[in-house]
Amino acid sequence: MTSERTAGKATGKTVVVYGAYGHTGRFVVAELRERGFVPVLSGRDERKLEETADGAEVRPAAVDDPAALDRALAGAAAVVNCAGPSATTAGPVIEAALRAGIPYVDVAAEIEANADTFALFGERARAAGVPVVPAMAFYGGLGDLLATAATGDWTEADEVHVAYGLDSWHPTAGTRAAGAVSRERRGGRRPVHTGGRLSYRDDAPPTLQWVFPAPMGPRTVIGEFTMADVVTVPSHLAVPEVRTYMTTEAAGDLAAADTPPPAPADASGRSDQTFLVDVRVRSGAEERRAVARGRDIYAVTAPLAVEALARLLSGRTRTPGGGVHSAGALFDAADFLRALAPHVQVTVTGAGWTDAA
Repeated sequence: MTSERTAGKATGKTVVVYGAYGHTGRFVVAELRERGFVPVLSGRDERKLEETADGAEVRPAAVDDPAALDRALAGAAAVVNCAGPSATTAGPVIEAALRAGIPYVDVAAEIEANADTFALFGERARAAGVPVVPAMAFYGGLGDLLATAATGDWTEADEVHVAYGLDSWHPTAGTRAAGAVSRERRGGRRPVHTGGRLSYRDDAPPTLQWVFPAPMGPRTVIGEFTMADVVTVPSHLAVPEVRTYMTTEAAGDLAAADTPPPAPADASGRSDQTFLVDVRVRSGAEERRAVARGRDIYAVTAPLAVEALARLLSGRTRTPGGGVHSAGALFDAADFLRALAPHVQVTVTGAGWTDAA
């Protein structure tokens, strides 16, 4: 394998991490350091920033203070937004990135917040020549890359199904806060992507059996457990039906008020939680499949986001210039997925996939 990871080594480029003291933000800071970038820590709470700085520069800034955000991003090569809820933070930090003229990446899992990013900033980001990549995370980014790799040479498909085989889901405080904002915004309804558009329903989601690859095998899943993939995938793939599913164990963990947050199981801070993402793309009678396996849905967001930054800053994109793009639209999906090793192990069938880089 050609070392895509070494392409981001020893760059010395400064990257601002907004929300750096949060659970995911800390993983992103560590990954930036590992890749040779110089992280600058930003966010709303100066005390928490100082406590987690470990020698890094600290630039506190509130999202309702444009001047402070401008100071935070001054001289930086890019910014990654890890602070939630994204409905509150994405807009102001994107605005600051546009003023600074630097790439923006976030890890938003909120469906409506990601839809807003595409709708509100697409034209402005193109005009400014600034690339904006929302949902560059486990939810939204990874599923989009897998669906794009599985689609391969197809120009359109009938259906994309993304099934999340999580053995558990210990949500962070940020996940719970973002979920509360989304539920309030939806008025208790649930989103689905069908007929080529996002719509909302009041009925209960279905429960069904999904046959995951071995060793997970058949599992009961919540159908139409809609995640950010319903925004990222159809943003560039011509597919009218995008459906996501979640194992009932993980859905139950998320719903329970007393489920504790993730607990570190090693020196890196990763938890023992494991995942298997099974993506199936159907066109007519033909089906293609992409599967990703790994550990800790929060920790794995860091290599996803930082790999995206490395590619943006080195010009390794499919679309030059600015605009709002999903991961699958902007990057060579197969090459990107290979570069995630050893964090994520990927197999793709039926789309000309090869393990050679």
